[in-house]
Amino acid sequence: MVDSNSYILGINCVYHESSACLLKDGQIIAAVEEERFTRVKHAKLASVDNPDILPVNAISFCLKEADITWNDINFIGYSFEPKKWATQLDKSATIPGERKEGWGTIEGEEIFEGKLKDIPYKLSQLAQEDIADKFLWLPHHLCHAGSAYFVSPYSEAAVLVVDGIGEVESTTLYRGKDNILSEIEAIACYPDSLGTLWETISVLMGFSKYDATKVMGLAAYGKEDQEYLEMFKTFVKVQGPIFTIDPEVLQDNDFTDDCSELENLFGLQKRKLNEKLEQKHADIALALQNLTDIILLNIANYLYDRVQSPNLCLAGGVALNCVSNQILQEKSPFKNLYIQPAAHDAGTAIGAAYCIWNQTLRKPRSYIMKTPYLGPDYSSEEIQTVLDRNQLQYSQVDNIEEMTAKLISEGNVIGWFQGKMEIGPRALGNRSLVADPRNPNMREIMNQKVKHREDFRPFAPSVLEEYAQDWFKLPGDSLALGFMLFACSAIEDKQSLIPAILHVDGTSRVQVVNQQLNPKYHRLIQAFYQITGVPLVLNTSFNDTEPIVCSPEDAVKTFLKTKIDYLAIGDFLVRK
Repeated sequence: MVDSNSYILGINCVYHESSACLLKDGQIIAAVEEERFTRVKHAKLASVDNPDILPVNAISFCLKEADITWNDINFIGYSFEPKKWATQLDKSATIPGERKEGWGTIEGEEIFEGKLKDIPYKLSQLAQEDIADKFLWLPHHLCHAGSAYFVSPYSEAAVLVVDGIGEVESTTLYRGKDNILSEIEAIACYPDSLGTLWETISVLMGFSKYDATKVMGLAAYGKEDQEYLEMFKTFVKVQGPIFTIDPEVLQDNDFTDDCSELENLFGLQKRKLNEKLEQKHADIALALQNLTDIILLNIANYLYDRVQSPNLCLAGGVALNCVSNQILQEKSPFKNLYIQPAAHDAGTAIGAAYCIWNQTLRKPRSYIMKTPYLGPDYSSEEIQTVLDRNQLQYSQVDNIEEMTAKLISEGNVIGWFQGKMEIGPRALGNRSLVADPRNPNMREIMNQKVKHREDFRPFAPSVLEEYAQDWFKLPGDSLALGFMLFACSAIEDKQSLIPAILHVDGTSRVQVVNQQLNPKYHRLIQAFYQITGVPLVLNTSFNDTEPIVCSPEDAVKTFLKTKIDYLAIGDFLVRK
């Protein structure tokens, strides 16, 4: 029996995006990604020998935030189910021989299984007490589904999970009603995986497997996709909601990075890191985006027929595709979409905790995830100590929002570090770099001098909620608009005013800023609006080829090594 003051800890670290989430009586106390503390992107690479590397810093932060010890925790959920994985894994289909001890080999899968079994023991070591009676294994896709549905504003909904791989499935459909998620079916199993397909094409394009966002951005430069779309359809077979992918074409790319079959099919070689992108790269990216839209729309139509709800919740790494999300909102039968900000694997820590609270314990739902600001914050004293230690020039001001807005309007790039850190891959106004969206040169400035990334990559706007519909064609009033998860077209007569945040196709990955949810960031944009008549700023993550900054020390290091002009950190304005 769990009464008041019950604590549930959710953990994800099976593949990557390691994270932790802590609930108290069904309310999120903290949720955070391990990479923010270790400064290692994605926390770790997905490997057979590391699912037991725990997110110790994220867990420690959660306990500290609640001011509790391990003894206070009632349940611990881990977002993977070894029995489900072992029962459904066809070990006869794995690949013995040359790639010893890797994914897809008998040796590798045995190592993975052994490491999974070590997790309760390692948690007990960390806790310095036996946690076995508190520990639950939970299916990975159920945790994805729970991370979206149980924190959504809907009492009933269809739920769609699409990622690289769970235990063995890559696409799973659910029905959510009250505090229960029921699986309808898994309609694709690995290697029939949209997530893996995007990873593979990312590698073909000369990026890493984690760079699907780059491919999505590149797709907007595509001019002719039909020829390449037909090429995709020679190995990706689509029939209604069902899709299959020929593993011979992907060549087990998830393990080897071998793209030779795709090179032959598309008539190009895998691009080297610094080689120039050609038009056909953009055309292939566009074909992949359009294929993804077709598949997801087919699945959504099928799911709607099965569930007959106006509400759809999305989760899994593919749910971060803001172009497909926009298509689903506009063209699927669903009227309402909800996606929480950490739709990738980091969100499964949230889902694990809520699957225990709502589904296992049958507790009523009482929390709606309207805010991503669930990580660390820092006092003025802590910030000032870091500034002094680094011998920086700064002043403490009462009107940091107004001063920052003025500096932005004068062409400066500002590091904006405020309040609690966001969870998820997008900076949403607390660990952001902000700049003037009116400046046609700002995208080049940010990409080359600050972010050190490809010139074709776009930047997003943060827009005041009160004026958002005057500037962008918004897909309804989804809470996910606050998390930068839709690609919205700008209103035609406004496009010339905001060139820095418009992609080549006239869209923007919009963040709508609510005054109550982030009053300080809202005041900053409001002050910029009063100066310029434009109710939005350019917003990108506060980082430079590293995880988004977490601490004042991280912010100062990034500030000093890049060409950021000013740092607005708490109520301190720091100059170079």
